[in-house]
Amino acid sequence: MDMLKDMNEALRYIEEQLDADIDFEEVAAIAGVSEYHFRKLFSYLSGMSLNSYIRNRRLSQAAFDLQQGGERVLDVAVKYGYDSADGFSRAFRDWSGMNPSEVKNSDLFKVFPKLTFQLIVQGGIDMEYRIVEKEPFKLVGIKKRVPIVFEGENPEIMKMVQSITPEQREQLQQLRNTEVKTVVNASFNFDEGRNIEKGQLDHLIGSITTEDRDFEDFDVVEVPAGSWAVFSSEGPFPQTLQQTWAKIFSEWLPSSHYELEDGPEISFNGGFSNPQKVYSEIWIPVKEIRK
Repeated sequence: MDMLKDMNEALRYIEEQLDADIDFEEVAAIAGVSEYHFRKLFSYLSGMSLNSYIRNRRLSQAAFDLQQGGERVLDVAVKYGYDSADGFSRAFRDWSGMNPSEVKNSDLFKVFPKLTFQLIVQGGIDMEYRIVEKEPFKLVGIKKRVPIVFEGENPEIMKMVQSITPEQREQLQQLRNTEVKTVVNASFNFDEGRNIEKGQLDHLIGSITTEDRDFEDFDVVEVPAGSWAVFSSEGPFPQTLQQTWAKIFSEWLPSSHYELEDGPEISFNGGFSNPQKVYSEIWIPVKEIRK
């Protein structure tokens, strides 16, 4: 679990820099991963963005300083990165429900504790994975911006499925010239609120192909060569697939020696003759962490 240890070391550095400028390149270096991966993994594990965490920790420390009564509001505002007392007061009031000037005389004030990451592995489903190298390919199909939904069917994605005409299905089928001979779903360009089921993402339903031609009215996403973590599972659909997604980000990534690459997250399924035993695959773009 070295990655979690390194993540906690990075959090310790952030904690020491709350009243100074935080060097995010240094944060990433301490964690031993890219800044992109650190931010993503932090969000998956904590359920909030790194910026939100830092803002809340700074406001919490500001509340403590104000409660001690030794500093002016303006001094505390500047100390924690605010350009003016007014801007700080608005942020503090939105966060705590009271004005900074009221904290000293209050018996109760809000705090936001610092985080420490621990990995808790829970049972539930079997999950197998392998790391594979793939040449460049294209995702071809129909694309739409849809809300993020964790459990059950996503109504907007179901509308996308229903909108595909028989002619389009046939055209997409003819494009499949790789080992994946079925419909694929790909998600990318996630909003920051992904991990608390807020915001939207780009979703594409279609085919994987290496053909190089005019795809007419279909949307096309070019995917470069790279490494992929491929996860396979089998069980009730869509519950098993959704549980596998959750375990990848909450259990596998923190304990693996890989970090996320920016790119589409792809899934596809086998036959649905038995809805309680549906085979699924998930592809995640990754790269090995080298220290």
